Amino acid sequence: MKGAGVRIPGPGSRCAPTPGMTATPEGRSGAERHETRATYRAFSQKEAKELEVQLPGAQQAEAFVRAFLKRSMPRMSQQACEDQLQRKAVVLEYFTRRKRKEKRKRSKGLSARQRRELHLFDITAEQQRYSLFLPLHELWKQYIRDLCGGLKPDTQPQMIQAKLLKADLHGALISVTKSKCPSYVGVTGILLQETKHLFKIITKEDRLKVIPKLNCVFTVEIDGFISYIYGSKFQLRSSERSAKKFKAKGTVDL
Repeated sequence: MKGAGVRIPGPGSRCAPTPGMTATPEGRSGAERHETRATYRAFSQKEAKELEVQLPGAQQAEAFVRAFLKRSMPRMSQQACEDQLQRKAVVLEYFTRRKRKEKRKRSKGLSARQRRELHLFDITAEQQRYSLFLPLHELWKQYIRDLCGGLKPDTQPQMIQAKLLKADLHGALISVTKSKCPSYVGVTGILLQETKHLFKIITKEDRLKVIPKLNCVFTVEIDGFISYIYGSKFQLRSSERSAKKFKAKGTVDL
């Protein structure tokens, strides 16, 4: 039996009665047909399941699926489609949208010209005192000791020299031993600032000296070890010098 239920028939229509009801045969007279009446109603889902009746909505869905499969896969038979789709999960292609990475705007720092105009690195006359920077020199000596693993008498000078070439020299005690300008020779003091081409040194007389690296030879002394720095080959910023490889040379001119 198929159908969602049985409708109330109109005049002159034929239909099957519900269980428990009897229909009037066609051969009876009109008076006998009016005496027997049948009540019709739609099946509930429970009743349809018990009586194995398929509802119209399921029929429409099944017909749509069959038609869609036939149209999408015309070369496959209906039985092959049912065998392939029965109790199997079909994974459909899904394309994710790529999220556009937002470019972060990096905050630009001050340029060299702006720093000069603001006098950020200028040392005022009140700050130009040798005694004021002695604690900085003590910190630098401890920094070099830790960097070299302790300065012992049996430590190789070549190892100390290689470490000093890449170390930060702010706070070191520096002396000028050779120079093409005689007035620079003998200047000794604590290094306050280092640029690519200059050393700024504060002397014991509380004078700030600006000495170019070019054509000068400097010495750095710590715990009895003396290292020589050739300024012409040392024209680098401290940040760039830490990543540079220095080659040993026999003779170096001023």
